[in-house]
Amino acid sequence: MDESRKIYSVAELNRAARRTLENGIGEVWVEGEISRFTRHASGHWYFTLKDKAAAVSCAMFKQNNAGILFHPKDGINVFVLGQASLYEARGNYQLIVRSMEEAGKGSLQEQFEKLKAKLAAEGLFDETRKKPLPMRPKKIGVVTSPTGAAVRDIIHVLSRRFPNLGILLAPVTVQGDGAAKKISRAIEYLNTRNDIDLIIAGRGGGSLEDLWAFNEEIVARAIAASKIPIISAVGHEIDFTIADFVADLRAPTPSAAAELAVPVQSELETEITRLAARLGGSLHTRALVLRERIPGFRKTMEHALYGGLQQRQQRIDQSALTLSHRLQSTVGERKQDVKRLNAQLRVLNPLGVLNRGYSLTETENGDVVRDAQKLKKGDQLTTRFAKGTIRSEVKEKEA
Repeated sequence: MDESRKIYSVAELNRAARRTLENGIGEVWVEGEISRFTRHASGHWYFTLKDKAAAVSCAMFKQNNAGILFHPKDGINVFVLGQASLYEARGNYQLIVRSMEEAGKGSLQEQFEKLKAKLAAEGLFDETRKKPLPMRPKKIGVVTSPTGAAVRDIIHVLSRRFPNLGILLAPVTVQGDGAAKKISRAIEYLNTRNDIDLIIAGRGGGSLEDLWAFNEEIVARAIAASKIPIISAVGHEIDFTIADFVADLRAPTPSAAAELAVPVQSELETEITRLAARLGGSLHTRALVLRERIPGFRKTMEHALYGGLQQRQQRIDQSALTLSHRLQSTVGERKQDVKRLNAQLRVLNPLGVLNRGYSLTETENGDVVRDAQKLKKGDQLTTRFAKGTIRSEVKEKEA
């Protein structure tokens, strides 16, 4: 080995790099937007400080952050005073923050609040427009990345809770350029099918930037326009996106979304069996009670029917008597009418006049003779009396 060469161990190299950073740059003020903010159980803070072009890992130890009067979180702009350094164990470049001041909200957070206010004003967050979830969906559509942990968690939980449940994956990219458009198209596609009862849309946790696709307006409007109920499952429990506010139900994690989507099949079957047994027992008890009441019902019905029959018999007898009286009265009236009409006929009958001594003379043609001047000598006449007729011939006539 050439003894003139200086050989560094990895630890020595990282230590030298740390000293170079600390001595060469020293303490500096840096402005940036907080991302991936984490409070460790030890009290230390770890986060990323970023702008449009770059990002740097930051650590702020408990003794330094104790005096901070505001609550740092993802999406806000801050000024930090820190020492450029290097975490030797991993060789990670970082900034050890001594002090922090709030500079205002970051651009992404501003966009988030602006869109949230706009959609809220339009009523897209109203509880009245949210659709109820089906109790027992037959097939669930899942809109997420096909390679992420979220899809594995969802499928695992769904399969465990309800084996043989239909699951249709609509694979999409969940972050980066074009992700929001793909998510909205997947939701629209699932709505064209007639076999999807419920949709789960989401992804695993990440920074505000990682989750940003679910904060895009195009995704929010696709969720609002969906005819199929949608569960939003984006990030972790502390993460909230615009999609969560628009969705019919927000789940804190993808696994929780799967638990909310379907009941446990075995528990459901047990409950159905219990309710069936309870219903059977109730029906049996009810049948016994009704059976005990049958004799009483029979006696009551017999009394009611017998009493009703007597009433109807009396009504029939009364009706027959009334009808007989009306018939007799009508017959008597009709007899009087016949007598009256006979008297009128007798008065109007020409033969009745003959009975009083008059006669009726007719020509051979049957014409009644009213004027002797219209007859001529030799005409044959027929004269009718009350009793009998005679035939005669005109010998002469007088005016």
